[in-house]
Formats: sequence, structure tokens, C-alpha cells
Amino acid sequence: MRNIKTLIASGVVAASVGTTGAVAADLPVAPEPVDYVRVCDAFGTGFFYIPGTETCLRISGRVRAEYRFNNYGDRPNNWNRTSDGTSTRARGILRLDARTNSEYGLVRSYIDMYMQRDSGGSSYVLDQAFIQFGNFTFGRTQSMFDFWTGYSYGNFHTVYTDYKNWIAAYTAAFGNGMSATLSVEDGTTRRWNLVGGGDAYAGHRYPDLIAHLRIEQGWGSAQIMGALHDVRYAAANTKGDVGFAIGAGVQLNVPVFGATDNIAFQAVYADGASGYVQDTWDDLSATPQITDAIFAGGKSRTTKTWAIGAGFLHNFSDQLEGSIEANYANADAFGSTNDFNMWGGNLNLVWKPVDGLSIGTEVAYRNFDFHRSSVQKDRNEVYTSLRIERSF
Repeated sequence: MRNIKTLIASGVVAASVGTTGAVAADLPVAPEPVDYVRVCDAFGTGFFYIPGTETCLRISGRVRAEYRFNNYGDRPNNWNRTSDGTSTRARGILRLDARTNSEYGLVRSYIDMYMQRDSGGSSYVLDQAFIQFGNFTFGRTQSMFDFWTGYSYGNFHTVYTDYKNWIAAYTAAFGNGMSATLSVEDGTTRRWNLVGGGDAYAGHRYPDLIAHLRIEQGWGSAQIMGALHDVRYAAANTKGDVGFAIGAGVQLNVPVFGATDNIAFQAVYADGASGYVQDTWDDLSATPQITDAIFAGGKSRTTKTWAIGAGFLHNFSDQLEGSIEANYANADAFGSTNDFNMWGGNLNLVWKPVDGLSIGTEVAYRNFDFHRSSVQKDRNEVYTSLRIERSF
């Protein structure tokens, strides 16, 4: 009997040990610590902390589908056997915005790139790539000369400039919404035609120098700006010139018409720097053509250009908005062969059925009035575009 009790006790102990071992083996292993993505609200909506860092990142983008009816105004126009009367475009845009607060101020890196497929081919563009360190900006971004860049989206013609450019800039903030910026920028982006002296620009030597004074407050914003531009001919025996541009613009909030309505006015004058007046001069292969300068009589003679423009953006409702622009520009070159006036406007209507989605159409008109010595016939141009776009 005693032996039986001993055997039973030994079995119970063994069973207990075995059971304990099995239970221990079945227990789940403690998970590794997880670094969850945290929302970053220091810079607005859409930002999150990159895990393991104090850097906030926002990923956004846009997809665009567009159908265009190209110039169907006075002949010669695009509606012939050799030109494209209609064209299509699909574009995908990706934006990355990384920001970190530091003892020196904001440290920001920004990338804006797109892939585009047109009827005639494809392109891959790095639209913006810049670094901000405190008050400094380095890289490719919006030119510091530009202020009002219009309300139209077709941009068939403008009386403003909307250049993405390589810059090195310093901005000083004075408080109450006032700031001043001094910027050194790539001068090749704003070059137009040179006549004489090799009929072309020489290699890039000096960057353009740009300065602006700006104010942004509850009523809107305003800016005055100026630029210096190196005019340098390709021919070695020519002496170039220094072109310049000055401008001013104001954009007003007008809630009396609509909660987010705006009215804008802008005027720019340039001497030897036509690329600062507008970015859609008609670059005709034959005379007349827009010029920065003409080399004649052994000296450089700069071209004087100026433009004025205005626009109104109106929200009919939360889902429907429209805009209208009107503009006038003048080019006065040496002699009169390359002199002309141009005026026109843009009109669009955009429906926004859901947040981030827009469906719209735009009509653009432009008129050229050439000097009689150019032996060119005045002409009218008309364009229409249809666009569907989704931002995220």
C-alpha cells in the first residue's frame, strides 16, 4: 500500500511539472515595442511625425485629366492639316513636405514633382525642390519676383509671371505681416529674344538680383518688387546691358461678394527684361517677336515692355466658383518692326461636387495689334479647355 501511494505521488508531481512546462511553452511571447505614427498638428492638417524623429511630414498630390481645343481664332490657327486642333493631357503630381522646428527656426525640405503625358509625348518634371533654414531659402521654387499668378488654370496667356526658378534668398520678417526678401536667381529662365549681336544670348554669367517688400493681413496682401537682369549677346565684339523690372500688385479679400472672394490688380514695367512682365509672350519665328534688346548702330538698345492686369475670383456656393481676368500688354523695341500691343482675358467656371474634386471649363481670348511696319496682320486667338482634377 505504501508503495502504491509513493507511485501515485510521484506521478502527480511529474504530471504537474509536465503541465507547468507545457503551459509555459504556450504563453505568447511579449511583443516588441511599436512606434505608432503620431499626428503632428504644429504645421496644419495632414502632417504626421516620421517614426523615431521629431520631423513632421505631409504627403499630398493631384491627378489631372485635361482636353484642349487649341487656337481656333483668326487664321493661321491650329485648325489645319499640320497642327493639332485638339490635344489631351494627363498629369500626376506628388508633393512631400518635411518640417522640423529647431533653435534656428524652421527647417523645411519640400519636393513637388509630376509626370505628364500629352498627345505629343511625355515629360517628367521636378517642379520644386528647396530647403528652408530659418530665414534662408535654397533650391528651386517660386520666383521671389512673382506675386499675383492669376486665377485661370489654362494659362494660355497671362500678364503676370509664374516661374519656378533656382533661388538663394533671405527673408526678413518685421512683424504685423510685413516682410522683405532679397533673392539671387537663375537668369536663364526669363530670357527672351535678342536681335543682332549674334541673335542670341551668351552663356550665363551673372544671376538675376530680385528684391520685394510684402505685407499680408486680414484684408489681403500687397507687394512691390524689382529685378536686375544681365543682357549679354553671343557675339564677342558686343557690349551688353543691364535690364531691370519693377512692379506692384495687390490682392483684396472681398467678403461682401462671397466669403472667400478675391480681387487682384497688378502692373509691371521692364526695360531689357521682358520675361518679368509676362511669361506667355508670343514667340513668333518671324517678325515681329518679343525681344529683350536689339544690337544696332554699335550699341545695345533695350526693349521697353509693360502690362497691367486684374482678376476677380467669385464663389457662387460651396460647390461652384468662377473667375474672370482682363489684361493689356505693350512691347516697344528699337525701331518699330517688333512693336505690338496685346490684350485679352480668361473666363472659367469650376464645379466642386466633393472635397478635393473639381470639374471645370475655361475660355481664353487674346488679340495682337502689330505695328504696320511689321507687315503682319493683326489677329485674334481663342482657346478652350476642359479639366477634371482630384487633389489629396
